[in-house]
Amino acid sequence: MSMPAKEEINAPTPGDINQVREWLTEHNYTTDPMQAVQELKELVNAHARQTSEGLEVEEGYSEAFTKLSALINSFRFALAEEQRRQEQMPHSFGLRARTRHLFSRNFKEHGPIHLKTYLTPYKVGDIVDIKANPGEQRGMPHKFYHGRTGIVFNVAPRAVGVIVYKIIRSRYIEKRVNLRIEHVKHSKCREEFLRRVKSNRQALSEAKQKGERVNLKRSPKQPREGQMLKSKTTPETIAPIAYDTYI
Repeated sequence: MSMPAKEEINAPTPGDINQVREWLTEHNYTTDPMQAVQELKELVNAHARQTSEGLEVEEGYSEAFTKLSALINSFRFALAEEQRRQEQMPHSFGLRARTRHLFSRNFKEHGPIHLKTYLTPYKVGDIVDIKANPGEQRGMPHKFYHGRTGIVFNVAPRAVGVIVYKIIRSRYIEKRVNLRIEHVKHSKCREEFLRRVKSNRQALSEAKQKGERVNLKRSPKQPREGQMLKSKTTPETIAPIAYDTYI
């Protein structure tokens, strides 16, 4: 493989692997990265030699040597970038992508599923929380529904149907998902409300018997009341001792 003495060589942009391969194809070089770099090295070494005064290039090959050196450097850079991209983990879009920690059980919660899970009754209208149990892969919800709260609309021997609302832009779309009972549990979102209703009724009945008025509205937590402290001695202010070295 030979090259004319005064051929113009436009070195490609460093890092652009496609431009490097196009240049190699136009000049009848191989497009294999490692083989192309080796052939370019041999071509440069054939017309240049190292002397005591420095690198001596044959007459007429000075410009070609400069352009080829730039080509080799740019091709090395592009090859390193491509290799770095190939070593990275691929971008997966599977059903269980990015669920390494989402679908993992907590510390000391591994092992067989408790019998209480299968003995818990569910009725139509119950509010349940969806929490995928990785110990049972069948009937597992999609990762989008993990942590959502829905209402039971159907009860089957081993599963329940849950209505979940999915927000898409300005719409609320009703989604009906069928899940095994290992992946749902009764929600506690109404416990505080039911407890407050019971306490309000009791407070209202007691106030009615006494003929008093009672405020049942909720109010934010107020600051703690101030207190007065009395001492027989004069208070003494204590401050830390300044840092000092004893070397």
